[in-house]
Amino acid sequence: MARASKKAARGRAVPKPAKVAAGELVTLLDFVRYAVSRFVEAKLAFAHGTTDPVAEAAFVVGEALHLHPDQFEAFAHARVTAAEAKVILDLIDKRVTTRKPAAYLVNKIYMRGLPFYVDERVIVPRSFIGELLESHFGDDGEAGSLVDDPSAVGRVLDLCTGSGCLAILAAHHFPNAVIDAVDISKGALEVAARNVREHGLEHRVTLHRGDLFAPLGNNSYDLIISNPPYVDAEGMAALPPECRAEPKLAFDGGSDGLDVVRRILRDAPEHLAPEGGLLCEIGRGRDLLDEAFPELPLLWLDTEESEGEVFWIAAADLG
Repeated sequence: MARASKKAARGRAVPKPAKVAAGELVTLLDFVRYAVSRFVEAKLAFAHGTTDPVAEAAFVVGEALHLHPDQFEAFAHARVTAAEAKVILDLIDKRVTTRKPAAYLVNKIYMRGLPFYVDERVIVPRSFIGELLESHFGDDGEAGSLVDDPSAVGRVLDLCTGSGCLAILAAHHFPNAVIDAVDISKGALEVAARNVREHGLEHRVTLHRGDLFAPLGNNSYDLIISNPPYVDAEGMAALPPECRAEPKLAFDGGSDGLDVVRRILRDAPEHLAPEGGLLCEIGRGRDLLDEAFPELPLLWLDTEESEGEVFWIAAADLG
């Protein structure tokens, strides 16, 4: 067993930490450029709040220096102290050698400008629903809006809440709503509880442990949002190391990726107010879902970085 383990370790060819002499890297941009080179050389995967090596490098450098992403540009040409340089270089080395998502290394991710705590108990948030809450649930029935008035939304449900980020974003967007957030994972709910506390929303966001609608009784909602597991068997087998560091439970959607989505569509009508609706992210399963439910008038919504990965359906159309 020991010999086999050593052989496997040799096969992985984990990159060794690079040596950087004092004074070779000076400004924040110097460290970003260096990080980009290391990330590209290591062929890292980017799908955890950043979508390319430049954005990932800026995130890592900014977090090492306790800078919000909005502050980076103002300090891009500032010099970095020797102590700060060590922290940055250590983070870059960890990102390359461990292949863990950067969000786990700094225990933070941003969605719509808001910070959220994350660790290995939850999937790193990167749902498109946060953007859609802003673009399609605007004020006073503006063009393209799916609700007439966000302030009139009284109850929201977030299924498969994970870190609680979507529930918290919903609380910000719907100022008068109370939010129920459900997850089957005890560890995920511990992370969500921390985020709810840190955003001061204990009085508006209630966490429930259970399987989808099971812990909710007969509760009814004006809006249900969900970013459920939706990766199919082929996708699960091809996940990069970064994604394998995340909870499998948060990815695995069954053989075709739609096991959980089917259950949500089946049971949602019992928990939606007459004028309510369901907003659900399913990744690249649009064709399969349209084929499985040809009778449903699903409205597919696009974002800046996605096309047809989130659908909306009104309660009246669910039957």
